[in-house]
Amino acid sequence: MNVFTDKSTIIITCPKRLAPWLEQEVVELGYRPDETFITGVKFTGTVTDCIRLNLNLRCASQVLYKIKQFTAVNADDIYKNLLSYPWENILPDDGYFSITSNVNNPTINNSMFANLRVKDAVVDRLREKRGVRPSTGAELSGAVINLFWKNENAEVFIDTSGDSLGRHGYRKIPGQAPMLEALASATIYATAWDRRSPFVNPMCGSGTLAIEAAMIATNRRPGLFRTNYAFMHLQGYDESVYVKEDALLEEQIIEVPGLRIIATDYSARAIENSKKNAIAAGVADLIDFAVCDFAATEVPQNVPGIFFVNPEYGERLGDLKELEETYARIGDFMKQKCGGYHGYVFTGNLELAKKIGLKARRRLEFYTSKIDCRLFEYELYSGSRQTNKKEIN
Repeated sequence: MNVFTDKSTIIITCPKRLAPWLEQEVVELGYRPDETFITGVKFTGTVTDCIRLNLNLRCASQVLYKIKQFTAVNADDIYKNLLSYPWENILPDDGYFSITSNVNNPTINNSMFANLRVKDAVVDRLREKRGVRPSTGAELSGAVINLFWKNENAEVFIDTSGDSLGRHGYRKIPGQAPMLEALASATIYATAWDRRSPFVNPMCGSGTLAIEAAMIATNRRPGLFRTNYAFMHLQGYDESVYVKEDALLEEQIIEVPGLRIIATDYSARAIENSKKNAIAAGVADLIDFAVCDFAATEVPQNVPGIFFVNPEYGERLGDLKELEETYARIGDFMKQKCGGYHGYVFTGNLELAKKIGLKARRRLEFYTSKIDCRLFEYELYSGSRQTNKKEIN
């Protein structure tokens, strides 16, 4: 068995509600999904395909390659089925491995016990075949085995990613309540932005939205910022394949003449941190940063652009009374200063969203952490077509 050449089911996971944009990415990379579900995409391929996916995907969490499926009533069944699996063909002699799992079985009240039985089976098999006990631990720095066990259906995967792909690796200073990079990418994909017109991002915080916008516009991929993946720690790994895919990341970067990405925040420290993050991402020269109230943000005129704001929404930050005023000011600013633009407000507080006072053209569902959120889209007309102030239904 060679997982780098043998085809099997690949499941790419993502945070809840990001699947449509993950599917879009997978298709753009030339793959045809067999199924798209609420937290991922499924198709058929090899671990060599997984290498490319890991380096290029923005909206993904993990890229999983299935190696075994069986019926398991209890944890002893997990152990027995995995003890007979040829792990010596998967894990190298000097390998270190970790176990992760998603368990929903009536005999298990602690998923760590299921992890332990998987680990025991792998260790016992390798000790029998090689005479040496392999190294294991919780740190996802080597090979990673993933167990999905629901009721009596058990599936075992090689997690080819390791640490989550949802964190893109450039953000050294996250700031307060930062947006996950994968979520930021998905929300940008969900907009009408053509990746050439202005992208205006007030209240930028640690700069994640502006940085992701710059990376998307210039085709910079998350693999540029990461050097270790779990697929590197599998038997049969050919470094030359990775080196070739890694080189393509640099070659596919494009220039966008005249691109304007504007990011502002009232906090000088937030802007300082945003600049540091942008430097780490290699896009600092593509973003115009400024310290100011959002209402003083520059909005380039006479060009269709995107106005995208992610204000505080009271769940974790901000006083609700003050935020009501802030949301009303956001609506006034979009109406008065953003004619011809598409306006976007990302929030986890639907009551505060009503204070914007404009009728949303679309409401797209997302989650941040466990908070139910919406991305509201407003079509902001110029001149006589400017919308009248209305309450959101």
